[in-house]
Amino acid sequence: MKKLLKLMAMASAALLPLHAQAQQQTPAATGTAPTALASPSQTQKHIEAYLRNLYAFGPDVTLTVGPLKESQVEGVLETDVSVTLGENRQNAKLYVSKDGRYLFRGELSDLTKDPLAENLALMRISDAPALGDPKAPVTIVEYSDFQCPVCRSLHDTLRGILPNYPGKLRVIFKDFPLEQLHPWARTAAIAGRCAYQQKPQAFWKMYDLIYDNQEIISAENAWGKMTDYATEAGLDAASFKSCMAGPEAAATVNASHANGEKLEVNSTPTVFVNGRRMVGADTHLLEQYINYELAKLNTSKSTEKR
Repeated sequence: MKKLLKLMAMASAALLPLHAQAQQQTPAATGTAPTALASPSQTQKHIEAYLRNLYAFGPDVTLTVGPLKESQVEGVLETDVSVTLGENRQNAKLYVSKDGRYLFRGELSDLTKDPLAENLALMRISDAPALGDPKAPVTIVEYSDFQCPVCRSLHDTLRGILPNYPGKLRVIFKDFPLEQLHPWARTAAIAGRCAYQQKPQAFWKMYDLIYDNQEIISAENAWGKMTDYATEAGLDAASFKSCMAGPEAAATVNASHANGEKLEVNSTPTVFVNGRRMVGADTHLLEQYINYELAKLNTSKSTEKR
């Protein structure tokens, strides 16, 4: 799995000189520089060969380089790369210069646009479980997986800091189960949705129960555990089981996952604090984002009074 994650850890500022590798694969005439972009199929094969050589990906690793598309930057193309090892899969967006010489991974930012506003515009939160005052100045949108250990850490972090900000925080939960890594995550996600559909506030009881008992849940006992937790949360067992077996909750989980993909969520937990992205469960960083938003609000109020 560590080998698989190497591609995802590629430094955002690094440029990988594809041309040097190209000379090893297909020698060019001396003094000849690449002046035209090779056909997409050739470039895709070139990128695959380069990455396989760079990260020592053997035949047990499936590496797929998607079609090259125009990016928002002139002269730069983008492609989606997936790396699969057994049941584990990771995806990454990579960029390649049009001359086929440089490959890099990172985040392209349009300085003329507000990135936080763009993130907020893409989120679909109208039918998602929410905790806290709807008018709270800071909204935390969490894309999580119930089987993910770091998501459990985030759960514990949120439980610890929410009392420190009475009336100031609203938490919204979005399902993003990583099924290829976590075999019972989808079952738990559907259970959460069924709890929410039957009694919205019961979702948060299920949320606590699943994360607090994460270590004793398995793919084999997940269904039974979810039923037990639903009863503990005060839900009607028959209605809950019917929901779990039906298509509606599953479709909602799928829609939530698709929404995360539009925001380029590819790992859990991914959190947005008033639209500002944070990956992981770093308590200090989360508090920094919250305090920044609250300070900005206070500054705005002070300016208005003048």
